[in-house]
Amino acid sequence: MNTMDTLPIVVIGAGPVGLAAAAHLAERGLPFTVLEAGDGPGTAVRQWGHVRLFSPWRYDIDPAARRLLDAAGWTAPDPQALPTGAQFVADYLRPLAELPSLRRWLRYATRVEAISRVGLDRLRTADRDGTPFLVRLTDGEEIEARAVIDACGTWGTPNVLGAAGLPARGEREASGFLEHALPDVLGADRDRFAGRHTLVVGAGHSAANTLLSLAELADTAPGTEVTWTIRSASPTRTYGGGAADALPARGALGVRLRAHVDAGRVRLLTGSAVHALTPTAGRVTVAVRHADGSAETVTVDRVVAATGFRPDHSIAAELRLDLDPVLGATRALAPLIDPNEHSCGTVPPHGVDELAHPEAGYYAVGMKSYGRAPTFLMATGYEQVRSVVAALAGDWAAARDVRLDLPETGVCSDDPVDGDGCCAAPTVEPAGRGLATGLPGGLLASPVRLLTVDAAPAGGCCSG
Repeated sequence: MNTMDTLPIVVIGAGPVGLAAAAHLAERGLPFTVLEAGDGPGTAVRQWGHVRLFSPWRYDIDPAARRLLDAAGWTAPDPQALPTGAQFVADYLRPLAELPSLRRWLRYATRVEAISRVGLDRLRTADRDGTPFLVRLTDGEEIEARAVIDACGTWGTPNVLGAAGLPARGEREASGFLEHALPDVLGADRDRFAGRHTLVVGAGHSAANTLLSLAELADTAPGTEVTWTIRSASPTRTYGGGAADALPARGALGVRLRAHVDAGRVRLLTGSAVHALTPTAGRVTVAVRHADGSAETVTVDRVVAATGFRPDHSIAAELRLDLDPVLGATRALAPLIDPNEHSCGTVPPHGVDELAHPEAGYYAVGMKSYGRAPTFLMATGYEQVRSVVAALAGDWAAARDVRLDLPETGVCSDDPVDGDGCCAAPTVEPAGRGLATGLPGGLLASPVRLLTVDAAPAGGCCSG
C-alpha cells in the first residue's frame, strides 16, 4: 500500500460542511481527522444561535450525515420546523459529532497555523504530489496528511465598512463601537442597544434580522433609535419577494422590514457609503458619503457591520493555489458564482473539478470556496464535499456526477456590495418570485426587477 494512503485526510472546521465531509469520509472508510478551533461543533453557528433559519429541517441536513444518524437511532426533528442556529447545533451538528464513527476523530480547541508539504516549500516541484501535506498547529504540533479539506469558513473575517474594500477612516480606532453581524439584540446583548442609537450597515439578511430586532427593542426601550445605511440606491433586494417568496419566513422578513422603514421606525439612507468614524464623547460620529456627492454625519452609540465576509487564505500561503483575482475563489469556480452574473439559484452544479488547485489534494469547500461571492448555499457545500470525498476515494464517476438544483429566486443572495452570504439548503418545490444578484439587479442597476420563476427550487439563508 502507498504510504500516502495510510495517512488521514485532514478536515479543517467542524461546522455543517466540515462535519458533512467527515460523514462522507466515514461512509467511504477513509481515515480522517477533523481540526476545529472552537470548543465544539458549529462554533460559528452558535454565535448566531438566536437567529432562525429560513428553510425547514428537511433541507438543512446532509444526506450522508442523515444516513449515519438514522443508523444510530437518531430522532429527527420535525421536517417542517424552522430551527434556530442553536437548535441546528443541538439537534443536528452535536449528535452528528457525537457519533462513534466521527467523535474519536474530532479535535477541538485546535487551530491550524499553516499548511505545506513535508520538506517542500511552494517552489519545489519534484515529487510534490507524492509528498504528504504538513499541517502545523498553533501549539507547534505537526500532522502529516494525505489530503486537506479546508472548511474553516469566513465568519472570522468579515468585510470592512469602507466602500473601497479598505477600512473606513478611523475604523480601527473606533473598533470598540463596532458589532459583528447578528448581535443578540433582544437577548444577551440587549444592554448595549436598549435606549441607544444604532447604525446598521449592509443590505443582506443579517442586516435585516438585526434591524427587525432593534425595531422590536424600540417598542419596549424608550430612546432606542435605528438608522440603516446601504450602498445601493434601493432596498428592493433586502425586501425580497415578499408574500410571493417560495420560503414564507424569508419573504416575511422583507415585508416586516419595509413596514418599519415606511413607518419611520427605521431611518434608511440609500446610495450611501461609510467614509469615516470618529469617537466622540463616548459615542462615535460616522461620516457618510452619498452617491450624489453630498455627505452627512450621524452620531450613534453602536455600529453593526453586516457587510459580509471574505476568505483568509493565509494558512495556505505555501501551497500552490490558483485563485481568481476578483473573488478569491478557484479560477475554475469563479465564473460560475460571480455575483455580477449569478444569484444563489443560477449557480450551476459544481464539484471536485471546479474546486481543484494546482496543489493536488487541497480543497477549500463551503463558504471559503466562494471567496467574496455572496451566492453560497449550505446545500452547495454538502454537494461539494460529497464530490471531493468521492474523488479522494477514487470514485471519479460519482465525483463528477454533480447534481444540484438551486433557486433562481436569488432572494437568498445578498447584495454583493452590501451583504453577506447564504447558507441554508434549497427546497424542491416550485419557487415564486425573487431577485437576481446579477447585472440586472446586483452591481450595475437599481432598483431590481422581480423575476418570475416557473419551476425552480427555493433556497434559504442562514438567517430568518
